[in-house]
Amino acid sequence: MSDEQAALLRAIHDAHAPSLQRYVLRLTHDPELAEDVVQEALLRAWRSPRILERGDEEARAWLYTVCRNLVIDDRRSARHGREFATGEVPERPTSDQTDELLDRWLLADALLSLSAEHRRTIVSSYYLGRSAGEIAEAEGVPVGTVRSRAHYALRALKLALQERGVSR
Repeated sequence: MSDEQAALLRAIHDAHAPSLQRYVLRLTHDPELAEDVVQEALLRAWRSPRILERGDEEARAWLYTVCRNLVIDDRRSARHGREFATGEVPERPTSDQTDELLDRWLLADALLSLSAEHRRTIVSSYYLGRSAGEIAEAEGVPVGTVRSRAHYALRALKLALQERGVSR
């Protein structure tokens, strides 16, 4: 673009941009969209230097037509039909149980890697809430054995979880 065309474009912008802005604002009731439409119309004028060579009134009419067509295109677009601006998000965050479900799955998988005695001790103690004495009575073993199994079961469970990348 030559210096003469650039000066002409600046003159057209200075002469018509404020009135184009008001015109598009009346059509859209959206200041941001109005600014974007006017900017796009002026960009199209810049890309079509023959428009700049016409008279001032012809350039003005062309710019108004371009603005109107851009607004119509926007109204016909899928964005306009499906999206709307809002100051508040309509959905409230809900608690997602995906993490909890994955944690259960990983823990169940790690428990399956333990020996049967260790798994029974962990499940009886932590999931069923039984005391060492109750577990010892149900298993027919001394309380010390249950406590020892619980200790080694927890160590084995920690190692199994580390192998799965869950803990350090």
